[in-house]
Amino acid sequence: MVELTKDNFEEEVFKSEKPVFVDFWGDKCKVCLRLMPGVNELSKKYSDKIKFASLNISMSRRTAIAQRVLGLPTMIIYSGAEKVSIITPDKISSVDDVENFIKEYYNTL
Repeated sequence: MVELTKDNFEEEVFKSEKPVFVDFWGDKCKVCLRLMPGVNELSKKYSDKIKFASLNISMSRRTAIAQRVLGLPTMIIYSGAEKVSIITPDKISSVDDVENFIKEYYNTL
């Protein structure tokens, strides 16, 4: 999983040849930290068609704000510079929720 920063976000996400799943998380987000091991496993399972990356908003708050991330965890799939799918905190309670979100897009590729 690629660790994103304000310095590499555009290059790694907007200029990627593959769609990119971005996990926006924070150091104090207990749900984020609980989901992280499962999301890392999903990255191995679906990385043939989707690139996986994460952005710690504690270190890149402006980047998160620019992407209109209003709560954590938020996960967005980008294709080019376009957001093609978003899952917000109100729809994430388990790794299964995240996997179903990924599958919906993955199955269209």
